[in-house]
Amino acid sequence: MGFFEKIRQGLTRTKENIGHSFDQLFAGELDDDFYDSLEETLILSDMGVDTAMEVSGELRRRAKENKIRTTADAREAMKDILTGLLSVGEGNLDLERRPTVCLFIGVNGVGKTTTIGKLAARLKGEGLRVLMAAGDTFRAAAADQLTIWSERAGVDIVRQHEGADPAAVVFDALSAAKARNTDVVLVDTAGRLHNKQNLMNELNKISRVIDRELPEASRETLLVLDATTGQNGLIQARQFKESAGLTGVVLTKLDGTAKGGIVIAIAKELGVPVKFIGVGEGVDDLMPFEPESFVEALL
Repeated sequence: MGFFEKIRQGLTRTKENIGHSFDQLFAGELDDDFYDSLEETLILSDMGVDTAMEVSGELRRRAKENKIRTTADAREAMKDILTGLLSVGEGNLDLERRPTVCLFIGVNGVGKTTTIGKLAARLKGEGLRVLMAAGDTFRAAAADQLTIWSERAGVDIVRQHEGADPAAVVFDALSAAKARNTDVVLVDTAGRLHNKQNLMNELNKISRVIDRELPEASRETLLVLDATTGQNGLIQARQFKESAGLTGVVLTKLDGTAKGGIVIAIAKELGVPVKFIGVGEGVDDLMPFEPESFVEALL
């Protein structure tokens, strides 16, 4: 099953929530009521008030400038607007200078460990040598959970005992990566909130270890967000961007939310790309994000 079909299925709840409204909207007239209703529908999709107003205003501007008269043409213009908002930054992982180190951050419960396992399986399937680092040493059984995923994906893992220094785990993993000619190191971290200064300090310590041990390597700092949290996820993303310097976002549980517009709000407000989305529980349900197909499925 391709991206479009999977994302279309994943967005079922969003479409049930707002799809009927879109269908009614684009079956009517391009008048003031249309634009008011469009804003309301976009807000219901969890796109956020500012983004919804911007999209509606831009569509109104284009309709006037390009003399758009039909709702079918307006729908195509809106697809172009939403795709443009989603097309920020580099959507692919930076694998140029190997081993690439991918640091996964985010609060507990968003699906970091599962995301790492699914991505490991995908990268190995592409012929890359992958190593996991169990850097979440604070949460009970976190390393055990990651070990299960390493076995499922068929990749190596470096771990220590619970309560170990996460930076020491990362050091061991990077040493192993250099010795084994690894292509990608996927680093799990403890769930971090912006106001837990000790944990943010730990993240900075891990980053310093990576800078020291692999100064020339490509780096990714990926924030994992649970799509079902909607605007709360956007608040988390703002806080982590300020603290950690993000290169991309992974949005999980998109199949479980009726608020798929949060993807657009995140890309617009943060200016960082959504690189992967989770649309199911299977090992192959983490997919590279494609803006055009996402918008097509949404509308």
